[in-house]
Amino acid sequence: MPQPENRARACCTAQAVNAQRRRIIQIAASGLAAPLALMALKADDAWPKPADGDRLVDESAEGVPTPLRLSDVPVDKPVLAYPFDESQNMVRDDSHLNKVVLMRFAEGVLDAESRARSAGGVLAFSAICTHQGCDLKTWSTKDQLLVCFCHSTKYRLLEGGTVASGPASRSLPNMPLKLVGDVIVVAGGFSAQPGGQVS
Repeated sequence: MPQPENRARACCTAQAVNAQRRRIIQIAASGLAAPLALMALKADDAWPKPADGDRLVDESAEGVPTPLRLSDVPVDKPVLAYPFDESQNMVRDDSHLNKVVLMRFAEGVLDAESRARSAGGVLAFSAICTHQGCDLKTWSTKDQLLVCFCHSTKYRLLEGGTVASGPASRSLPNMPLKLVGDVIVVAGGFSAQPGGQVS
């Protein structure tokens, strides 16, 4: 029968070995994080991206995709959407990087550049924060800023999606729109690669 002293020594040795194993796993996991993030980004690149002529559909809609109309986007309330290729009857939701946030403003508050890529006062931006890739869906009416709930980056949509404050260092990619009748239609791809920083 092991002596109490030997049992205590064996217990401490087992704890030390377990602690060392946990440390090795943590180191391995942190070393894999960046390559895995890069692999995910490359995998996202393989999916069909938004294209000129795509319609937009509400991200939470179920059933038959229904293209969003101007009246479906209220003033000062973000709407999350995915591009929809009507000819293929395909919602481009295979990659979260295709998610778009739509915001409608009175056309009088848009500068010439914003007005040129808007559809009836509706502006489109990537709905993915450029810091760590969280979804963007919180609008501060008081400050007129789109806010990331993860780390509080704030974006000025009326100034091209520039960063007002927070850890993100890159503006939100924008997407040009047009109207076909009263249906909101994509007029081109994102101005830059959507998504968070890969370190």
